[in-house]
This record gives sequence, C-alpha cells and structure tokens, in this order.
Amino acid sequence: MIEQDWIWGLVGGLMIGSAAALYLLVNGRIMGASGILGGLIDGSGRKDWTERAAFVLGLLVMPVFLVPLYDSVNTHATQNVAILVVAGLLVGVGTRLANGCTSGHGVCGISRLSLRGIVATVFYVLAGGLAVALFKHVLEVI
Repeated sequence: MIEQDWIWGLVGGLMIGSAAALYLLVNGRIMGASGILGGLIDGSGRKDWTERAAFVLGLLVMPVFLVPLYDSVNTHATQNVAILVVAGLLVGVGTRLANGCTSGHGVCGISRLSLRGIVATVFYVLAGGLAVALFKHVLEVI
C-alpha cells in the first residue's frame, strides 16, 4: 500500500497559502504568525490588537473543531515535555532573530520573490535538518 500522508501536507500547504493570500488582499499586510503574536506580546500592535487576537485565537481554537473528523491524531512529537518547551523557546527566539517565521518568510516572502524571505527559508530548512540529525541520531533524545 502506498503512503497517502503527503496529501495532508499538500492540503495544509494549500490552506496556508490561501489564507496568506486572503490576509494580504484584505489587510494589505503579510500574514506572519510570529509578527502578529509578537505585536500582541510587546504592545507594538495596539492599534489592531483585536484583529491580532482573533488570528491567534483562530490558530488555537481551530484544532478543537477538527477533532470530530478524526479517530486519532499522532503528531509524532516527543512525549518529553522538557524537549517540547525548549523547542518552543528556541523557535520563539529564532523567529525574533530572523524577523519572522516560516509563514512569513517561507509562504509570503518566497511568493513575493523576497530575497530576505528566500534566504531565511533556506536557513530554516538547513537548521531544521541539522537539529533533527543532532537530536535524533547523535543525542538520541527524539
């Protein structure tokens, strides 16, 4: 039997791309999740905080609506909470250092042929690959 999981990746990518295009058309701004969340946290997004809060709330609540569609979901993430917390903090620091996250640089930056977005995405992919190699094959923690 041929694996069909790639279809979910394709569907998810199409949904993210469509959402990014719609966000840009409606708001005239890039849909970078870290920038939207960062504006809520550091206060720089005060003038449009309701829009930002609705976006973040949608990210958090939408999975709840999808639960009835699935018998079980396996994210293949580790069960080690410490690793998940450290990974989350590293992602947060990385998005601040890179002035954006994969949704901002990868989806929106590359689609606009932004050199900064392309370079950032290349480094995201390289860093992710190196992290998996290190943590899985060298340190054997995942």
